[in-house]
Formats: sequence, C-alpha cells, structure tokens
Amino acid sequence: MANLVPGSTTDSTFSPPDFEQRYLDCCRRHGVLPNKALLSAFFKAEVKKARHQLCSLVFSLDYLKDSDFPPLLDIFLEIDTSEIDAVDIFHDSSCELNGEYVLVLLRAINQKLRVVDLRDLSFGKEFLRDLSQKGLNCQVLNLRSSHFRKLSMVGKFMQLHTLNLDFSSSLTSFREDCFACMPKLKFLSLCETRIANLWTTSFALSKLPSLMELRFQNCLCCDETGPCPASPSGKSTDSDQLNSGLFIGAPSFDEDYYQYSTMEDAYINDDVQCTFEDSSDDSEVDFSNHHREPGQLEVLPDAIPGWDGPVDLQNEISFGTLVMQDDEYLSSSESRYISSIVQKKYISHHPSPICYEKHYREYMIASLPRLNVLDDLPIRKIDRERANIIFSQHFEYLPYRRKNKESVVSILQKREIRASCTHSKNWRQKPLHVSAKSQHFYSRSLSAAKVGSSAWPLLHPLSILSISGDKRRSFRPRQFEYHPSDSSLMAFGTLDGEVVVMNHENENIVSYIPSLGAMNSVLGLCWLKKYPSKLIAGADNGSLKLYDIKHIPPRNKEIHSTAPSVTFDEFDQLTSVHVNSTDEWFLASGYSRNVALYDIGCGRRLQVFTDMHREHINVVKFANHSPSIFATSSFDQEVKMWDLRQKPIFPCYTASSSRGNVMVCFSPDDHYLLVSAVDNEVKQLLAADGRLHLDFNISSTGSSQNYTRSYYMNGRDYIISGSCDENVVRICCAQTGRRLRDLSLEALSEICPIHVEGTLAWVSGLVEMLGKGAGASMFVQSLRGDPFRMTKVRKMQVNLLSSSDYAKEYSDGQHSRPSYSMGG
Repeated sequence: MANLVPGSTTDSTFSPPDFEQRYLDCCRRHGVLPNKALLSAFFKAEVKKARHQLCSLVFSLDYLKDSDFPPLLDIFLEIDTSEIDAVDIFHDSSCELNGEYVLVLLRAINQKLRVVDLRDLSFGKEFLRDLSQKGLNCQVLNLRSSHFRKLSMVGKFMQLHTLNLDFSSSLTSFREDCFACMPKLKFLSLCETRIANLWTTSFALSKLPSLMELRFQNCLCCDETGPCPASPSGKSTDSDQLNSGLFIGAPSFDEDYYQYSTMEDAYINDDVQCTFEDSSDDSEVDFSNHHREPGQLEVLPDAIPGWDGPVDLQNEISFGTLVMQDDEYLSSSESRYISSIVQKKYISHHPSPICYEKHYREYMIASLPRLNVLDDLPIRKIDRERANIIFSQHFEYLPYRRKNKESVVSILQKREIRASCTHSKNWRQKPLHVSAKSQHFYSRSLSAAKVGSSAWPLLHPLSILSISGDKRRSFRPRQFEYHPSDSSLMAFGTLDGEVVVMNHENENIVSYIPSLGAMNSVLGLCWLKKYPSKLIAGADNGSLKLYDIKHIPPRNKEIHSTAPSVTFDEFDQLTSVHVNSTDEWFLASGYSRNVALYDIGCGRRLQVFTDMHREHINVVKFANHSPSIFATSSFDQEVKMWDLRQKPIFPCYTASSSRGNVMVCFSPDDHYLLVSAVDNEVKQLLAADGRLHLDFNISSTGSSQNYTRSYYMNGRDYIISGSCDENVVRICCAQTGRRLRDLSLEALSEICPIHVEGTLAWVSGLVEMLGKGAGASMFVQSLRGDPFRMTKVRKMQVNLLSSSDYAKEYSDGQHSRPSYSMGG
C-alpha cells in the first residue's frame, strides 16, 4: 500500500509509513488475508504520527479471528523499537478466540501496552489465572463482569494506575496480598460486587500506597469517578479534586478519545473501565452465573456523613432537621451538606453489600488515610475528623483499648524483668515496675500483640472419619463441647446419633459411641465437671444417656455391641441439656414450654416444670458457680432466670427481646447473661437483675430464619457471634461493644467441625454448606470458646486473628489434611 503521509521519514526500524505495509507483508508470509479492522487501526496510527500526536494503536478483539494473530504477533515483536507510543486493546462482545493467543499478544506488546478493556470475558479461567499470576504492563485494566469469587492478582502490575472491577457479581473477597504488586494504582472501582467485609477489604487496600480514589457505589449524576459536582468542593481545584476518568457506562469505541498530547494525559484521562477478579484455585471460579446488566438501584449513598447505609429516596427527607440513627443530630454544616447533595440529586446506584455495613464510610476513611475520594465524594478534613471519632466509638483496632501494638519480644522481656525484680534480694531497691503486672496481663499483652497482622482467618478443617466394619465414611457432626479439664479433647454428636470423643490436636478418635438406631441427631452434649470422663448426650428423638469414655474404646468393631451407659427418661423433641456446677442435676429443654430436671446420681427424672414460657424453650443453662440457678431462652422473645431453691413457678426476673431468643449463656464469672435472638440481636444483661448492660448492635439481615448464637471467649473479655444464614463470625468487646473483627469463613466442600483459633481465644465452630456447586457457601451452625488457650497457634485450627502466613511459620512444614465429611 502506498504511503498515505508523504515526506514522513524516520531512522527507526519500523517507520510510521510502513505500519500497514509491514502488516501486509506479515500476512503474506503466514498465508492469511489481512484484517480490515487492523488495517484501519494501523492507518489511524500513521495519521497521528504524521500530525505529531501521540502515536497510539487502538484496535478491538471483536473483529479478530485466531488466524489474525500470527502476523499481528510478528508486528509486535519489534514494537519496542517502533515509533508506536501506546497500544489500546478492547473487547466488547462475545467472540470465539483462543485465550492463549490473546495472552501471547499482550505479553508481546509489553511496555507499550496502555489500555486493556476485556469486558464480558469469554477467554476462560486459565486466561485469568495466567493474567493474575504473571501480571501485565498495562496502565488501565478493565475486566468487569468477571466470574471469580476471590481476587488474587499476585503478578506484577507495576504500571497499573486504574483498575475497574464493576459488576463482578461473583467477587466476594480479596486474597491478603492481591494488591501487593500495584505500586502506582490510584483509581479502583468495585461497584455492584459482593464485597462485604470491612476488615479484609481495608487490609487488602492498605497495600496500595498510591490509592487516591475508591468506589463501591457510583453517583448517578456523574459519568466519571471524580468528585461529584453536587458535593461541596466538587468543582474545586484543590488537592481533593481528581480526574480519573473511570466511566460507569461502557464508552463508545472512538479512537479520538485516546489521542493524548502527552503520556501524562494517558495516566489521568483514560476513559475506560477496568475490572478484574481472579484466583489461583479452580474452586474460586464461578462461571455458572450469566452476565447481567447492572440494575438501576437508585439509593442515597452511605457517603453522606452520619447515615449508616444507602437510604431509599422514596422516603421523604426533611431539610429542616435531619435525625441520625443513633439519636445524634447533625451539625448545621453537615445538614447543609446533605441538603445540597439531595437537592442536586446526588444519587448513588450499583452499591456493593459493604456499603450497607454500619459506619462503612467512616471505617474506610479512618482505615485508608491516603484516600481522597470515596464513592464520588471528596474526603474533606471535617470528614476525616468525624470518621476518626466514629471509628473510636464503634470499632476496636487493638484489644483491651490499647493505643499501640507492642512486639511479642518486648512483652516477654518485660515479663522476665518483672520476674527478676520480684525475687530481688535487695529489698531496698525500687522495682523497675512499680505496679506489678499479673500473668493474665501478659497473656493479654501477647494476645494484643498478635492482632492486626492480618484480617483473614486460617481455615483448616479437622479430618474425621467414621469406620463401620470395613468401610470408611464421613461423620456428620452437629454439636460439640470441649472437655472441661483435658485441653486436647472434645466431644461431638452427629446427625446420625453417634457420639465421638476425639483429640483435636492429633485428630485421633479416643472414644466412639455408635447410634445403633437408638438416637437421632445429637443436639445436646454436656461434660460433667467433677467426673470429667462422663458426659450427657441427648438426641432430638428424646433419648438421654450418660456415658463414661474410660470404658468406651475408640471404635466398636462389633456392629451389635452397645456402649456402657445410663439411660434416663426421654424428653421429647430435645434441643438442649446442661449439667449444674456440682454434677448433681441436669436440665433438658426442647420444642415445648417445659423443662425437665434429672438426678444424675440416681439416674431418674425428678420433675418436669411446665409452661415456663409461652413458646418452646430452645436452650436452658445452669450458672457456672451457683448449682441451683439457671436461665431459659425461648422463642416467645423472653429470657427468664430461675432458682431451684424456690419452686420454679415464678421466675426471678424476665428480660425481653424484640425477636425470638435462640440461646442464652452465663459469663464465666456469672456476672452477665449473653442473650442471642433471631437475626443478630445480641445483648448482654446483668445476671443479678436482668437489666440491659450492653447492646452489640449487629446489623440484621431481615431474615426470620437467621438463628444467631453467641458465646464468651477469653474469659468474658470478648464475645463471638455467628448466624446460620451468614458465613461471618463477629468478635466484639464484651465491655464496650466495639467490633474487633468480622471474619468471613470461605466456602468448604463438606460439613465439619472447625477450630477458630485466635490470639484472644480458641473457638470452635460447626460450619455447613448451603447447597452445592459453584454457589455453595458456609454458615455457622455452632460455636464454642476454648476454655484453655488464648495465644497458642496450632496447625489444624482456624486462626481468625492471625494471617495464614503467620500460621505457616508454626506449621513445621506439615500439610493440612482434607476433611472427608459430607454436607448435611
């Protein structure tokens, strides 16, 4: 083809007038017909070069076939020595291309690669895995509407400054180091994803040293992701004003948009979207969901100060006095701020679930101090000050109200110094530590020192196999309890009526009690304290038995053999059993309004207390130190305290909840009652009179089936709470109510008991899958606080408060064994 721009010369190996000709020569050499779209792209690049503009080559993959790649690759092999300044690649519609060809093409362009827009991805998971693990040299990356559940961009993205992950409906979380190789990333958009966890999200984003602008929801009145013009200083020219150019809608393909006078313009004004999600594991890929266009959910954004989540604009807003959810009134300046936004129709849409988390905006601002714009609203000085105040009121960065994190070595040194001072022979010498610290203080210090290294739990399900004859099968655990004196033992009951005592440290079964058709699902387990080899087991069919594990082998080889036991009168539809502090009696409750009292010594039922509540009593608990005091929680929304020394006709007191009560438990010192009602209503009451001591204000889901369970951990310092409709475990301070962590439990393939081992305490949880296949996730079925350990890190536990990397240091090179349990 003749030169279209006469007089244009260069000493380069690849001169501008030869763009098209060289492409034609490559096509002849490979025996393929030239692609008209590529010829047009090369022609436009020549025109830009002749006009002394930025010579950028822009083309779309939509018009290519696999046969077009060999000649195109020949062209790009010498692109580093050519006068092409930048290459922009787009892909808008489904096309049958080999993902390997596309990868080779991207790698060949190398440093000249500027914009990669691969929306509605159709190249498969291997393409994304390679892209995420090896990285890319582009400056703008758009991979929105992708199919991966967990983001894991561990490759080098050294030039990337704009990343768009909008409408990736499968994306739920980040890997800890997914942003570690993006030193220049300034603009990140995550609208309409499934990101929900404040802690893991902020921890991952904190690895981005240059991040200036972040979106989890976008403004309806703005095309770009810069500050909304309706907001104060939205049109200002100060440092808060940004022009990133991340567009909400897909830009029309117009190469004139990509003519920049300088490369700096390419960094600031790229008008494309950049979306991505990926993982290195097949299990984290979800191609089952078809791409859908984003819905037009138009809600007032949580970006407005003082509001705890997107608010429906259908509700009228009074501009005179704006009342916050926590009975706090906005200042006049904040009221004017909101009014100006609402009057100018600042409307957010496409919010991710994280936007509905309580104090979401304040948390993100306080956690990411370098951020300038969040959800199209600039972050002003007053916003940052308010965010820090809200954060200190509702969140806990380190346990025990500590301001700074101490090193473990420093704490151990202080403990040794104190010990030497305590035994000093020179009694006249003033000790270095005037106020002597208890051993418990140092345990807490060690716990606090280890918090904050990561926001990801380390999940290692225990491998538990049942052996029946010559067949190996998986147990289906339902309930479990730690041994009261042996820190390595725990008992769990199964959905098949079995009771298993195992050493959870080495995963060996100590005692196995088969069902033999006598029991159904084991819902109640309780060890005796004075006789720690004995435990009570109750099933939902009413069976109640006392076992002594000293006389039960690890497995019963004879199919008809029976474990030695004491059988009690049945209690129909049983859900809970609990032994008192002196091992004299135990109580049973279930799907009735009655509670039965049993004498352990004589092996018989003493009495049935009828109509103690108006609806069924889900849980009954004795106090830890008073043998005659017990509490009941019922779905009639009431918790009652009773005393066996009086006829339990009238309760000592009654406390009410707004929803049905799932469970109640005493604090280890019996000072408090922890009450958990349906859908995350968790409160702490004074055990003496039932007065409200603390409301933990956990966000509800709106589900009437979201049964919530909560327990104390690390003594009564913290509480841990989980619900059956959520795969989240929450840790809150039991004295202030502040949230230390929300921990998302990743999907498992089986039902199994797990250990949630943190730096504050060990907690075990029974987790179960919701459904099967790509959309399966795990929910919390049961939780218990380990009564023995606070700081120990072990391999086969879920370490909620330390990173996976930290736990690996203590694993001694061992590999976790898979769980063989079946989903229930």
